[in-house]
Amino acid sequence: MTDDPNLQASRLIKTTADAMATRGISRRDFLGFCSIMATMMGLGPMGSSMVAEAMETKPRIPVLWLHGHECTCCSESFIRSSHPQVSDIVLSMISLDYDDTIMAASGEQAESIVDEIIRDYKGSYILAVEGNVPLAHDGWNCIVGGRPFHKRLIETARDARAIISWGTCASFGCVQAAKPNPSQATPIYKLVDHVPVINVPGCPPIAEVMTGILTYILTFDRMPDLDAKLRPKMFYGQRIHDKCYRRAHFDAGQFVESWDDEGARLGYCLYKMGCRGPTTYNACSSIGWNDGVSFPIKSGAPCIGCSEDGFWDRGPFYERLPHLHQFGIESTADKIGLGAAAGLGTLIAGHAAVSAIHSLTHKEPAEKDSAKKSQDSETEDKS
Repeated sequence: MTDDPNLQASRLIKTTADAMATRGISRRDFLGFCSIMATMMGLGPMGSSMVAEAMETKPRIPVLWLHGHECTCCSESFIRSSHPQVSDIVLSMISLDYDDTIMAASGEQAESIVDEIIRDYKGSYILAVEGNVPLAHDGWNCIVGGRPFHKRLIETARDARAIISWGTCASFGCVQAAKPNPSQATPIYKLVDHVPVINVPGCPPIAEVMTGILTYILTFDRMPDLDAKLRPKMFYGQRIHDKCYRRAHFDAGQFVESWDDEGARLGYCLYKMGCRGPTTYNACSSIGWNDGVSFPIKSGAPCIGCSEDGFWDRGPFYERLPHLHQFGIESTADKIGLGAAAGLGTLIAGHAAVSAIHSLTHKEPAEKDSAKKSQDSETEDKS
């Protein structure tokens, strides 16, 4: 066993609530933490109590976090999570026993931790993987602990409860897998078939999406519902376009035509500038980045679709997409505005016609009744 006293003390703490209490977090702050996580996961009015119960009764999740062929941007995003803060996650929510980027241990001491977790928590630990696996040259393009990363992945995945592929590198291959892919960069799900794999794409993923997935697993003791690309539906179930604050300009046919034109200053839709928001599934437009302050489109940059498989080979970026098949009869940006205007004009004209007919239909009987009453009155006077 490792002689690291901090690691041994960490393993004696059984639940998240115990860990928070040990760190001096009040009951009020604990419940506030649970409410934030429940809201982020869309659990409804009873969600905070469900999260609180899980935090108080269920053991923390042992996590091994491996780094393969990547740039560490996923870790950079993760440590900037503000709801909850990464310190709460690492020290309270999960038992992050191994992450060679942020852990204090190194060398043989660090590598021995992996073997201990596999032995002591067989079938119950989560394997988090950041980066893909280069298979060319017998895997020697990526070396961890003196061995090809591929071997380390297979060893740790064998007895894992589930695998979380952080970022587009681990989920789909990303830029390392761009044609012609000389290193044979391969996503995790293509190498593991006996353990559930959750893809959390994005370059990098949103910090709160990463923490939300971990909280969901702890709260419900199961994997979240996944789409066909193994992405959690609660965060990847809608396109960025669906909740984009520029959507009204898209529907109205108001587009930025060139950088820094009047449309750009007025916040028009960036579709003509190559925005992939209408074909990209992610939570950027609803959760945002940097504590919800902004996201690329809000900052004036078109979405490049970094959470979609193969986005790196669908360039060039920042150039207009010729067609948009997801919108049925709407085929191009030019037609969308005209079609919307024509449709609105037709509706207005139709409404006016119906109103006129309705008015005439009700007016004619009223006029006849009035004439009849007048005639009857004259007859009575004569008599």
